[in-house]
Amino acid sequence: MPQQSPLDLSEGDPFGPHNLPYGVFSTSAEDRRRIGVRIGGHVLDAGAAAAALGSPYAGLLGQSSLNPLLAAGRTAWRDVRRALTAWVTDPGHRATVEPHLLPLDEVTLHLPYEVADYVDFYASEHHATNVGRMFRPDGDALTPNWKHLPIGYHGRSGTIVVSGTDVVRPSGQRKAPTDPAPVFGPSVKLDIEAEVGFVVGAPSELGRPVPLADFEDHVFGLFLLNDWSARDIQAWEYVPLGPFLGKSFATSVSAWVTPLEALDAARVAPPARDFPLLPYLDDAELDRPGGFDLHITVSINGQEVARPPFATMYWTAAQQLAHMTVNGASLRTGDVYGSGTVSGPETGQRGSLLELTWNGRDAIELADGKRTFLEDGDTVTLTAWAPGPDGTRVGLGEVIGRIVGQR
Repeated sequence: MPQQSPLDLSEGDPFGPHNLPYGVFSTSAEDRRRIGVRIGGHVLDAGAAAAALGSPYAGLLGQSSLNPLLAAGRTAWRDVRRALTAWVTDPGHRATVEPHLLPLDEVTLHLPYEVADYVDFYASEHHATNVGRMFRPDGDALTPNWKHLPIGYHGRSGTIVVSGTDVVRPSGQRKAPTDPAPVFGPSVKLDIEAEVGFVVGAPSELGRPVPLADFEDHVFGLFLLNDWSARDIQAWEYVPLGPFLGKSFATSVSAWVTPLEALDAARVAPPARDFPLLPYLDDAELDRPGGFDLHITVSINGQEVARPPFATMYWTAAQQLAHMTVNGASLRTGDVYGSGTVSGPETGQRGSLLELTWNGRDAIELADGKRTFLEDGDTVTLTAWAPGPDGTRVGLGEVIGRIVGQR
């Protein structure tokens, strides 16, 4: 009986030819980093396949980072994707392509792009409302500006790490409301934030805002993101200027970037807006909706604790990009921005332990004991999928991070 080809995938495989996310990998035999494209349970060495096929895209795909491809722009992204799709689906290419497929469990995955700037937003109405109710119980849950602009802050790009990287418990100042003075030490309220990240490809000119309609000309794709948070450090430091050390110690991202084009079937309208939006944020007349129907699962030590729905996000990625540049700030290839914590209206849809435990009031039950916030040794995993064409699913990979004690 002939051996089955890695290209003969089971029907409905979430990493079939309709997906083809990009990453960067190396092998034990060769530590040189190469661009890979995931197909089923294998990684296609995209540069080697392009060279073997005499492709004009061999230069873009034969790099050690996605940045040259990101910078090439939307026409190149489309053309390279079409070529890759043909390589893994056309029987005439099979004999040339198959030698460049490696089992996923035999490669090491790396951060697939060089990060330029990093911005994190606060785009879930459910998350923002929960936080407001916890910390402003006698006032309005949402601040007056929340439904008029996407709130965000600049993060620390140097602490963005690829999935699988251990997260060292951070130290800093913390002060409970009843403490007479601040103390210094390891965070005792270490948390997660289940998010979706977006990576910029084509840059923009300083002083020239990027309008909503140009979102797909600049953003290459999306990925899962876990913005680790030290809630006790953050609570003491964030008034009046916002998050700083409580956020900047680590942000974990998936090793795979899913091109926006693979998510056409997942486009959905965002929630209804309660207030008229200023023209630069008004997306009512766009050709297609700006939301994405992504289904995220959060697990701790292998046990599912939440399923945050990305379709409920009030502010879209296009609106976030437009707001981020409306003052003339330029985009750079490799810029990353996060959606902010994804939470839905139900308790089991909350994307942070802050919400799941209501700031430590209500412990969650795990097989190995109760949790309010993360303990050393805990492993957090984010996975997700999106609707694909013809009833398929698009897999979005995973983000894994294990908490370790201080070094």
